[in-house]
Amino acid sequence: MRNPLSKEIVNIQPSGIRKFFDIVSEMKDAISLGVGEPDFDTPWHIRDEGIYSLEKGRTFYTSNAGLKELKIEIAKYLQRRFELEYDYNSEVLVTVGGSEAIDIAMRAMLDPGDEVLIPQPSYVSYEPCCRLANGTPVIIQLQAENEFRLTKEELEAAITPKTKLLVLPYPNNPTGAVMERHDLEAVAAVVAEHDLFVLSDEIYGELTYVEGKNHVSIASLPGMKERTIVINGFSKSHAMTGWRLGYACGPKVILEQMLKIHQYAIMCAPTNSQYAAVDALRNGDSDVADMREQYNGRRRYLIHAFEQMGLSCFEPFGAFYVFPCIREFGMTSEEFAEKLLAEEKVAVVPGTAFGECGEGFIRISYAYSLDNLKTALERVQRFIEKLKKGEINKTK
Repeated sequence: MRNPLSKEIVNIQPSGIRKFFDIVSEMKDAISLGVGEPDFDTPWHIRDEGIYSLEKGRTFYTSNAGLKELKIEIAKYLQRRFELEYDYNSEVLVTVGGSEAIDIAMRAMLDPGDEVLIPQPSYVSYEPCCRLANGTPVIIQLQAENEFRLTKEELEAAITPKTKLLVLPYPNNPTGAVMERHDLEAVAAVVAEHDLFVLSDEIYGELTYVEGKNHVSIASLPGMKERTIVINGFSKSHAMTGWRLGYACGPKVILEQMLKIHQYAIMCAPTNSQYAAVDALRNGDSDVADMREQYNGRRRYLIHAFEQMGLSCFEPFGAFYVFPCIREFGMTSEEFAEKLLAEEKVAVVPGTAFGECGEGFIRISYAYSLDNLKTALERVQRFIEKLKKGEINKTK
């Protein structure tokens, strides 16, 4: 019998994040700091709207691009929060999470041989999506000394005549890094000079902690709207991960082709999720602000705890992750994570799950209660003290 499998798919590795989740789920008294998912319930008024939509029998397909009411609210929200102007009718597409939007944007834009610049460490899906769209991923290794921000020099060094698309993953998962306006202006100048396009993944855009400053979208800069696909959604900002709802905004000429793929592959995003999201955007700003404040408190607690431990970690100002350096212990990221789980029953994610340049780091999520974080950090501190005393065999 012939091989039923695609060589391209077989050569793509499974996500490095899931390995530790599977282990910890069967381990008694284990604490996971690995999940990139809010610990808050979806606010009640949003859940209530979803329930109401079911009670009213709103269980049919919506239009392929999404509910008109939702697209209008998305356009209003982006203008209100990030100074972005989009025509709801032709420049907004509702998708099944931000992940679908990333996938179909690449499929709509790439031809075989087109190069996609992917700064890493970053979200695990960019590189596989690029390969599945017949693109060629080109990795830009971000540096801790630059606070994992993409620099003009790093970008210019990676560009070739085949470069077409830049993935801009900020606020960043796993590092928590952000790009401020001056950082984006430098990148935008290079993008325009080389006639590139940008896939700006802004799913954590509401979760930034730079005092007095909101997240800035590269699409809001002069000349960049027509070059940028903005990816966003409700999972992180409104604690709606299981509702599976995101959206893409960008030039009509690109959105039309993305919609075509969406029509054939998906049909439409879940109907009751769309009705719930309308209420989230109309009435949920205070919910987002409250969750952001609580995340910020946890962020500050973790940074202080790492300082007390003597564990090196730059201060992140976005998302809900910290990315401490563990190189001093002479272990790989995976070895450190495996030993920590075995010795102290705390699960973290090796930095290498997010790219080779994540070696020497681990990702810790603070999308957990402060009590859970305190218990977990006590265990981490105990583990580090054992390492420093030589009480743990690093090689087994």
